[in-house]
Amino acid sequence: MHTPSLALSMPSLPDDVMRVQAKAYWQQVDFISDLHLDAHEPETFQAWAHFMASTPANALFILGDLFEVWVGDDTSDPFALQCLAVLKEAALRLPVYFLCGNRDFLLGASALQASGMQALSDPTVLSLGSLRVLLSHGDSLCLDDHEYLAFRAQVRQPAWQAKFLAQPLAQRQATGQAMRAQSEARKRTHTDYADVDTPAACAWLKATQCQVLLHGHTHRPAVHELGDGLQRWVLSDWHASQTAPRLEVISWLREQAGNPNQGLVRRPLQSAAN
Repeated sequence: MHTPSLALSMPSLPDDVMRVQAKAYWQQVDFISDLHLDAHEPETFQAWAHFMASTPANALFILGDLFEVWVGDDTSDPFALQCLAVLKEAALRLPVYFLCGNRDFLLGASALQASGMQALSDPTVLSLGSLRVLLSHGDSLCLDDHEYLAFRAQVRQPAWQAKFLAQPLAQRQATGQAMRAQSEARKRTHTDYADVDTPAACAWLKATQCQVLLHGHTHRPAVHELGDGLQRWVLSDWHASQTAPRLEVISWLREQAGNPNQGLVRRPLQSAAN
């Protein structure tokens, strides 16, 4: 019963999927997502800023929802500008790649230039030695979230984005604040979010000849065995102020590339205060 709807709903891959080849000197590659950086969460910002300044990684991939909300590159918000400065400092010593999520899809060329980040398409194939990883935010594969996917299809249209960005900054900021309040209300009701659709994930992996799908969005960190040697690795969201802080990085370590997980490891971090 599921297969016919999958054929109608599964997002199509572009004819030419973006590809990134790891440099020979990359010994450690870090992956993070869903930090939802916000001035109301200073502990998470401090933990992230400390990580950005101290990671020994040779490359960093940010897979979406770095910001709680982004309403345009013309922002004058001091917190947003501080975040861009942290990114810029990190980008001076290692390449920082950015793939947008459902909260920061309006981050554009000006912010990328100001931050030093390099934009990725969703999805992107990353070759790490013999391991081929498909990078995605993950939201487009949550096929059971019909309401969100309809919203996503609307707001990813260039015409919608141009109309929204033409609004006064104050009006866009008010919209962003309303979206944040709606999100917080949904969290308080413990609403379950749809998960990534397994047949869709497998279809993407086979079409791109990748072994691992690496994504965020669902806030359900785990490793899923999909069969046929395929895996789905889910990044953690970040919350430094919780009783049990959620601060995790997935890293690829070249020296462990021969291990069963082909170099991928999950690394819990300490908060900046510890």
